[in-house]
Amino acid sequence: MKVAYFVNQYPKVSHTFIRREIAALERIGVAVERVALRGWDAEVTDAEDVVERGRTRYVLQGGVGSLLMDGIVDAVRRPAVMWRGLRVAWSMSRRSERPFPYHLIYLLEASRVARWLKIAGIRHLHAHFGTNSAEVAMLARELGGVSFSFTAHGPEEFDKPEALGLATKISHAAFVVAISSFGRSQLCRWVPGSQWPKIEVVHCGLEANFFADERKLRPLPVARLVCVGRLCEQKGQLLLVAAAEVVARQGVDFELVLAGDGEMRSVIEEAISARGLSGRVRITGWISSAEVREELLSSRALVLPSFAEGLPVVIMEAMALGRPVISTFIAGIPELVRDGREGWLIPAGDIDALAAAMRSCLEASPERLLEIGSLAYARVAERHQVDASAASLKRLFGAAISGDVA
Repeated sequence: MKVAYFVNQYPKVSHTFIRREIAALERIGVAVERVALRGWDAEVTDAEDVVERGRTRYVLQGGVGSLLMDGIVDAVRRPAVMWRGLRVAWSMSRRSERPFPYHLIYLLEASRVARWLKIAGIRHLHAHFGTNSAEVAMLARELGGVSFSFTAHGPEEFDKPEALGLATKISHAAFVVAISSFGRSQLCRWVPGSQWPKIEVVHCGLEANFFADERKLRPLPVARLVCVGRLCEQKGQLLLVAAAEVVARQGVDFELVLAGDGEMRSVIEEAISARGLSGRVRITGWISSAEVREELLSSRALVLPSFAEGLPVVIMEAMALGRPVISTFIAGIPELVRDGREGWLIPAGDIDALAAAMRSCLEASPERLLEIGSLAYARVAERHQVDASAASLKRLFGAAISGDVA
């Protein structure tokens, strides 16, 4: 079986889960062609990402001029097909936040992708994220006759489904993957019930070698919490800094590590300084997946006070290392983390509740931390094994290629 994976940017520090998924598919006999719009010149910190970059074809690497020339040639050779694709691109622009010229570029990108797939003999294209990558994949279907599917992660797809033309993408897809039951519900909202059977839940998964040795799950005595994620409004780091100030004023000793970088870094740094937390809170900047693992292992628990999510992979990673989780009652998180069992869940946006959960974790006994960490380990091992997820995807790809889809 041969399929292609299409991503806006690949590899990327936040897309390790895609790399894991591809590797798991290849272990069970699925040949995967990697295709991305960009990423050939992006800085990567992980050695495995360097290897992946060498295995990826980049649509925009030759420049927009080359892309335009290829599109013109395709239009001359197949005017009826390109006209059909143009009509779909125009319809997608009607409610989009982006004007029609962007969608015309998506059509040109799809023309190149469709040609590459035909040459490679690939009959199914899978996109990650229901944003522009799914639109390019859908247009490639119109131009090249391949079937396509996509994985919707959230929260962007859930925030603006109409602007993204989510209903149109679902209707054209052979199937759609949601990474949680909550995610599936959000996709079902925008299509008639007749389309619901094609929306499948397939969890993101971890490789077996990522999991800590179950016999060595031990709570860490240090008073350190780690938050892993892009420094942006949806992850709630500003709220976390405010809660950290509350905990500090209560006389609790702790260290908080913000692992990541992003557009809100300067704002968060100012908040840390203004609240007198410079000696307690540090920001690492972008780090590799191996470094993320080490930060989790050297901390007592993961804290992720997100305002909007899909289902964060870093929560799975923390649980696989026997670390409790402090997070919020949103999106797919409560499907994995149960309050009082695998960690602490709080209402999103509640500073006092977050501070109380942090303090409870920091003051928990080693026995209690071991109990929570063991439950977390068992829960993620049961639900998020990447080889099981890959087997589900292989079945769906096979059905799409054969035409036996919902």
